[in-house]
Amino acid sequence: MSKEEQFDGMLLAMAQQHEGGVQDLLDTIFSFLARKTDFYTGGGEGAAEKLVMSKFKKHETTAISKLFAEKAERAEQEKRRKEKLEKKKEEEKQQLSSESKIVELTDEQADQLQAELDNKKVSTETPAVAGPSGDNAQPKIKDVSGTLNKEDDDEEDEKEKGKLKPNSGNGADLPNYRWTQTLQEVELKVPLKVNFLARPKDLSISITKKHLTCGVKGRPPIIDGDFPHEVKLEESTWVIEDGAVLVINLEKVNKMQWWAHVVTTDPEISTKKVNPEPSKLSDLDGETRGLVEKMMYDQRQKELGLPTSDEQKKQDVIKKFMQQHPEMDFSKCKYN
Repeated sequence: MSKEEQFDGMLLAMAQQHEGGVQDLLDTIFSFLARKTDFYTGGGEGAAEKLVMSKFKKHETTAISKLFAEKAERAEQEKRRKEKLEKKKEEEKQQLSSESKIVELTDEQADQLQAELDNKKVSTETPAVAGPSGDNAQPKIKDVSGTLNKEDDDEEDEKEKGKLKPNSGNGADLPNYRWTQTLQEVELKVPLKVNFLARPKDLSISITKKHLTCGVKGRPPIIDGDFPHEVKLEESTWVIEDGAVLVINLEKVNKMQWWAHVVTTDPEISTKKVNPEPSKLSDLDGETRGLVEKMMYDQRQKELGLPTSDEQKKQDVIKKFMQQHPEMDFSKCKYN
């Protein structure tokens, strides 16, 4: 703590007791100097006023410089947000463009693909090895929808005991703050519980890749703990709403993972009960959106007994290759 800040707690407590704000606080300070010190009379005529003005100018310059720095920082943060949105839009355009392109394969690539299909066919026709009981050993499988056999289900239920049910924003409502999340970011809303309009200079906030500390200066931190996963510092921001609520946005590094808590000392939510809204699919970046849509399509295809997207692509390649080479005999080639 710097020398300038060592009395902040005391002065803040004084300020909170002056309902008239800064005017009443200054009136109390100058009244004290008049009654208890020789501030007005000890330095000669005009000395007190000169001293007050010199200190006023000194700290006025500091305050104005800080204000401009904060405005510049907010402008830079807004610029980064807009650039990020533009980048997402561009990625989505590229994704749509890449999905609409038809890829032409060379004869060599088609032959290689046929060899891979033949190898896959051989592996699927290999009989399973009998286990100790005499039955063919069957691995426990968890499909895309998350369905488990009963034994695994019991284990999962045991792990989920004591975990909180996610709130409507897939986060949690805790005593000191509320948090929500998407696959891209985490948002915290932290009530400051002060009886004055809080400004950035009234708060103490530190965000690193793996740690968060925030609160009102001169008071114990409201949140002080390690993140369960890393965040992107350059994309993580904070603002004060209505002078009473601190809003923190944390950009996730891993955008395919739901957080169980914001800091590791807080209770966990059950990430198995997270319920993302389908409408939010459009908010995903191009790569993530492509993976999710492919997963959903393949799951539907499996349920209908139809080929997945990868299997369909292989079939289309073989059919196209056959059409381009009618002189070749494909009667013994199986591609289903």
